[in-house]
Amino acid sequence: MSKRPAALRILRLLVRMDKAMLALNLLLLGVGLAFLYGVGREQGSAVAGRWFRQFLLAGVGLAGYLLAAALDYRRLARWSWVLYLVSLVVLLLVLTPLGEVRNGARSWLSLPGVGIPLQPSELVKPAILLFVAWLAALPILREHPDRGALPCLIAVLPPVLLIALQPDFGTAVVYIPTVLAVVFMAGLRWRWILLGTTLVLLAMPLVYPRLREYQKDRIKVFLDTPTSMALAAVAPVLPQRLSERLDQRKEAFFRLSSDSWNAHQSLLAVGSGGMWGKGFLQGTQHVLGFLPRNVASSDFIFSVIGEETGFVGAAGILCAFMGVLLCALRTAAQARDDLGKYLAVGVAVILFTHVFINVGMTVQAAPIIGIPLPFISHGGSFLLCTMVCCGLVQSVHVRRHGNR
Repeated sequence: MSKRPAALRILRLLVRMDKAMLALNLLLLGVGLAFLYGVGREQGSAVAGRWFRQFLLAGVGLAGYLLAAALDYRRLARWSWVLYLVSLVVLLLVLTPLGEVRNGARSWLSLPGVGIPLQPSELVKPAILLFVAWLAALPILREHPDRGALPCLIAVLPPVLLIALQPDFGTAVVYIPTVLAVVFMAGLRWRWILLGTTLVLLAMPLVYPRLREYQKDRIKVFLDTPTSMALAAVAPVLPQRLSERLDQRKEAFFRLSSDSWNAHQSLLAVGSGGMWGKGFLQGTQHVLGFLPRNVASSDFIFSVIGEETGFVGAAGILCAFMGVLLCALRTAAQARDDLGKYLAVGVAVILFTHVFINVGMTVQAAPIIGIPLPFISHGGSFLLCTMVCCGLVQSVHVRRHGNR
């Protein structure tokens, strides 16, 4: 008899979830499955079964979504330090011989009894965010936000370094704006944020020589177009000899050690869709192999969507993501405590960073750093991370009026 009231309380909580956010989450999840099925059907071979595996993982992710929404985020936060320590241990295991190397990065872990390799750098995101939000919400830190930001920044440093050592700089980058958003919401003054941003910009020339050649090429492809436009704009007012010298130095710097095939073919795929697209299952860039098949269902799935649904379909997807972000920010505004506010804002920043960089990669508006598109890109670890993060936002939403 005691189990029934508990089950009823959980059911009532789930009924009070943000219906708009839930509907948008399911819509984006359905779109992802549809286009993964389309890519698999058009390409065949090993890609054909990816959509079904993603479907099964979506079921697991939905269970994690509902579980995270049913659990009280405040109770989870009290134990977030345990989750944080476990996350560090798992990230350390990846760097040992237990880790699996793929695409030049030791980012995967194959556990006994689990047939699907896991990517811990994605799975630990909810735990790291929960711990940072809990730190920022501690009363002793809220009283002195400038000094209170330091523990949050120190807490995120170990996982970022461990992920960068894999090396997986794309995933490591996502943690930085997330923790900055949390400490900003906690009251960190603008001058400290500007100082930190300036230090990062000054450190970039020191980091660039340490990058691998393919990583340097990705940055060059991103910077090539705006640099060419800037030089073309100032060329009429410069002496001819100086203009020619700048052009020569530009050509020397932007000379690639490898081709930029992915970036150019992705841009062609999006542009070839026009206003209305070629139609579902009618794409050609990835089918003919111009857009490499190994990335068409993951990092460049938005290119496939742009080609087959055109500007209208791509804009619709972006509007759906905007709706999810607005729902998360609304929950943050209505949260009953600072912890809930920081948690919802952190999830919104994680989603925004992924969408901004992933879509930017497809149109050469951002460097290619291997960032997947939430709910849509193929990848079980990131899908589970996204679903759990959105479930945590729902946990804040259903308790915004003090409900347990």
